[in-house]
Amino acid sequence: MLKRMLYNMLLLALVLPMLFAACEKDPEGFHEMVALDFSCDTMAFDTVFTQMGTTTRQFRVYNHNNYEVQIEQVTLERGYSSRFRLNVNGDTNMVARDLILAPGDSMFVFVRANINPNSATEPFLVEDAVIFRYDGQEQRLPLSAYGRNAVYHVPTDTLHYADGSYPLDIYGKPYAYSVIDCDHWRHDLPHVILGYAVIDSRNTLHLQAGDELYFCEDAVLWVYDSATLDVRGSAERPVLFTSVRHDGWNDYLPGQWGHIWMMQGCWNNHIDYALIENGFLGIEVDSCANDNPTLTISNTLIRNHTLAGLLMQTAHVEGNNLLVTNCGTATGVMQYGGQYTFSYCTFADYWNYSSRNNPSLFITNTREYAGVLYVWPIQASLTDCIIYGNREAGELYLGLDSNAAVNVSLNHCLVRGGEWDEDPKFVDPANGDYHLEEDSPAQGIGYQYPETVDVSKAGFAKMGRAPKNLGMQSSHRCLTLPRTTSLPPIRRK
Repeated sequence: MLKRMLYNMLLLALVLPMLFAACEKDPEGFHEMVALDFSCDTMAFDTVFTQMGTTTRQFRVYNHNNYEVQIEQVTLERGYSSRFRLNVNGDTNMVARDLILAPGDSMFVFVRANINPNSATEPFLVEDAVIFRYDGQEQRLPLSAYGRNAVYHVPTDTLHYADGSYPLDIYGKPYAYSVIDCDHWRHDLPHVILGYAVIDSRNTLHLQAGDELYFCEDAVLWVYDSATLDVRGSAERPVLFTSVRHDGWNDYLPGQWGHIWMMQGCWNNHIDYALIENGFLGIEVDSCANDNPTLTISNTLIRNHTLAGLLMQTAHVEGNNLLVTNCGTATGVMQYGGQYTFSYCTFADYWNYSSRNNPSLFITNTREYAGVLYVWPIQASLTDCIIYGNREAGELYLGLDSNAAVNVSLNHCLVRGGEWDEDPKFVDPANGDYHLEEDSPAQGIGYQYPETVDVSKAGFAKMGRAPKNLGMQSSHRCLTLPRTTSLPPIRRK
């Protein structure tokens, strides 16, 4: 028995050093267990228009170990044929070399995509990966982007007066423009607009269900004198007017492009089933030159604009089943008089990008300029509408002077600050859902969502209700937005 115990002790004395040696990390093979950590599993870009490139996105590379990691190379898997480009800690070469990441440290990698055009009319997937090589190991972070071909409207000329001077637009820039070839507008591809894209005099641009217009910074669709915009979307496929950028928080960011401008003298504009979003101003409608409506608009959603959703100036506008929301100054402005009829519309403002001191809806027929008060006749009728928002002082301003003909009526309209003032109980206005809860007092009025279409789309399902008169008192200063200066003519060359 004693011999066996001595034998076991001797065996243990021989084996223990070997066990400890096996558990000790071999300096030569130490880095074989190193793993870098990334701030994302895949870097996925939103749709990338060919030839345009994307905004730069970033991810971080972490060394969570207690020792230094020497990175031999950071590169793209597809090398020079890749449609992506890297910036690794300021190094823009195709291959970044000999980087040292200290224990607990991190570094940024910036990625940009630029996709070549092809013949595809549908989005196509482009993939690659960022490769990290160190100590004989390799880690990869996948990259992906959907490319889209597009038709580009790029300025070819700049508007100028006879003396050679350049007028400036409301953005402080010259009117750099291109003229749209309305007869050959492609409906199978999205259109990207830079500068002013002009519908020239005596021309009509017909847009149909599924058409998409993407606007760059301060870009404008300009419906010129004696021209017409005719938009015929559908509940399932509304015509889209939006910003080029839709990556991350840009998807709902206001002020990314200019506006749709229906200038003085254009006529018979028609918009049915459209989504107009993320601009400085949704639609500007100027003076009407005849008895027909300057604009007839229905079943349309206008949202996320820095200034206003609808700016109407001495215009003739008829609106039906509209949802106008989330604007920095006002959802709707009817100023310098005019003729307006709206039914089953929701003007709801829950703007939260900055403080908003103005009511959601303005109706005025006066303007003071150089010490002189100008007054215009005005006729406005709102029926079965909701005018609401997060401004406790009220959401409707009436600035009316009876020295000109005034006929303004609100029939069965729920208005914050008005005679009928109840919470309409929108489902989630902070996140853009203006459905009414089942116990809403506004059931049957305002914008009516189609039952089978996503909340981001416009739809119409008219529901009648007996009219109710509403009297309003004005206590707020008049909002006056700029009227565009007169311009020299544009003609197709």
